[in-house]
Amino acid sequence: MGPQHPSTHGVFRMVVTLDGETIVDLKPVMGYLHRNHEQIGERNTFIMNMPFTDRLDYLSGVSNNLGYALTIEKLFGLTVPERAEWLRILMVELIRIANHLWALGFLLNDLGALQTPMLYFYIERELIVDFMEAVTGSRMMHNYMRFGGVAYDLPDEVRGMPTLKYLEELIFNRLPRVLEQGDELMTNNEIVRARAIGVGYLSPEDAINLSTAGPLLRASGVAYDIRRAEPYSYYDHLDFDVAVRYNGDIYDRYLVRMDEMRQSLRILEQILPHLRRTEGAPVVNDKPQYALRAPRAGESYGRVENPKGELGFYVTAKRRDANPQRYHVRAPSFINLTALGPMSRGHKVADVVAILGSIDIVLGEVDR
Repeated sequence: MGPQHPSTHGVFRMVVTLDGETIVDLKPVMGYLHRNHEQIGERNTFIMNMPFTDRLDYLSGVSNNLGYALTIEKLFGLTVPERAEWLRILMVELIRIANHLWALGFLLNDLGALQTPMLYFYIERELIVDFMEAVTGSRMMHNYMRFGGVAYDLPDEVRGMPTLKYLEELIFNRLPRVLEQGDELMTNNEIVRARAIGVGYLSPEDAINLSTAGPLLRASGVAYDIRRAEPYSYYDHLDFDVAVRYNGDIYDRYLVRMDEMRQSLRILEQILPHLRRTEGAPVVNDKPQYALRAPRAGESYGRVENPKGELGFYVTAKRRDANPQRYHVRAPSFINLTALGPMSRGHKVADVVAILGSIDIVLGEVDR
């Protein structure tokens, strides 16, 4: 199957062994994009890699930025001002909701619902993307994080509304409403339930042994979230629950993403008072530096809980070097595909498309 877009979410191929319509074995085959991301990362200076991270999971660019920024800050021993930390959490939690709205729209597309559910989710996702554009100057490739802070503070207004009023309307009204609407339309929909319950089962043991992460892991009953297990930024100051479900099937992966969006809204509600309190405060530590050199030789691994799972960056540097000696990305879409074969065996061909959709992959970080 593949490589073509409608059933394989991009240039991705599955070698499937069949007995009639039943899957006997399945092997995922990557290697069509030739991004060469890691080699380019070793050629670039440290800061030049920031816009390249947007191109990994391009639906979660600002969250990719954060993972890389944390890695270099750890390597260089940099600190981040308080307002910048709140802005970072604001941006990555909004992008988590935008990612999950898209992921569920595409999943329901894979179940045969065509574009309708995606269009229901699309309007509110556009409001988030409009906000991202107002803050960063780009709707998709944000290039927003900097070592020791962020590139810009919030603008005065978004879509003609004062920025904080726009955020309040989004967080307290528009996003909760679209989640409620999604619940009504799909959670008890008989077609969704028939196609998703008990399909693509992944046991907790297999989920751990196959190194899966994110909603795929938590839908199998493993309550592991890096924001709780190894808090970064100010997540240890925030009150939220790790979204977890226990049946390990497509349906629970759908529910976990719905739960996660509600938890992100909880986080965003707690951030707004801090954004008001720190208004006018610095958003970057000291002056922005564009020609950084490693103050010492060393290695660093930074990781974040991206919408698709653990995104990690491993960087090594020699003293006084202006670019990484080794630059490696631990991409959740790539790792999570290891579970596709075991989840698909015994199911029908039509189920494979839905199972792949429930993993939620972006090929930009699969074939790096």
